[in-house]
Amino acid sequence: MNPFARIAAGCAVALALAICLVPAFLATASAQTAYPTRPVRILVPFGPGGIADITVRVVAEKLTEKLGQQFVIDNQPGAGGITAARSALQATADGYTLVLLTNGTAISVPLFKKLPFNPVKDFAPVSSLGTFDFLFLTNGASKYQSVRDLVAFAKANPGVLNVGTVNVGSSQNLSAELFKSMAGIDFTIVPYKTTPDLVIATTRADVDLMIDSYASARAMMADKKIRALASSGPARSAVTPDLVTVDESGVKGFDVTSWNAIFAPAGTPQEVIATLNAAIREVVALPEVKKKLLDLGIEAKASTPQELGARLASDIAKWTAVIDKAGIEKQ
Repeated sequence: MNPFARIAAGCAVALALAICLVPAFLATASAQTAYPTRPVRILVPFGPGGIADITVRVVAEKLTEKLGQQFVIDNQPGAGGITAARSALQATADGYTLVLLTNGTAISVPLFKKLPFNPVKDFAPVSSLGTFDFLFLTNGASKYQSVRDLVAFAKANPGVLNVGTVNVGSSQNLSAELFKSMAGIDFTIVPYKTTPDLVIATTRADVDLMIDSYASARAMMADKKIRALASSGPARSAVTPDLVTVDESGVKGFDVTSWNAIFAPAGTPQEVIATLNAAIREVVALPEVKKKLLDLGIEAKASTPQELGARLASDIAKWTAVIDKAGIEKQ
């Protein structure tokens, strides 16, 4: 065989070998990028039965159906979400351990003297699940018919109004502090240990105003024992479309919107983040999911990882300023 023939024969063998190896290479690459191939755990920093817990369970059920692996809820309640966050950061950053973070996480950063994690650096945002406003509520027989009435009275009678919220440092409590600051008024904030205690206080007219979620007051609103004056978001909520916002009521720029969102430990592969984000966006857009969450007072809303990361950072800055101005002691 002449040299050219030998070269041609060698090339033919090499080409055949390469063609044979391509399917094996593609199969290996596919196996490496397939996700998920086993159950995924979502750590929730609250006990079972609350709004955040129910929200993530509704979404997890649909993710299980869509991605073919069980999405398991692991409730790990604790102050500031610290317990759940620690557990998430101790896990391998492979997408099989996720964590629910909320606007409460943004509040925890300035509220705690030393938080054992940095939510911006230690976690990778995946997607939001939903948002909800707080309602400004008063006793059903109250003389106040609007937030404007409350503000006018407070300006004429500094320190007389009582505004009820749950514990100091909660989203509701800081909403009251922000309202006081932005409306330029003075009133007494009365913290209650639990939401049921606060609801009872409002029905008894022990407080002039209560700030809490739609879900917490829905039953009493239906019985007309409690009346809503405004919602806290920047625009009217789909939950209460006929209710004006605090911004519309004259406190321009007032915006308190709570959110629940999925994060992964930092370092989780981007292809895993992308898979999760696409699945969550599809699930959250389902009509049955939207309806279930709306019944809870939640507006189903997914986001890009970038949008969620920006929201977390901006909320940390916002609540840091509120806490500093209110002089709230760090925990």
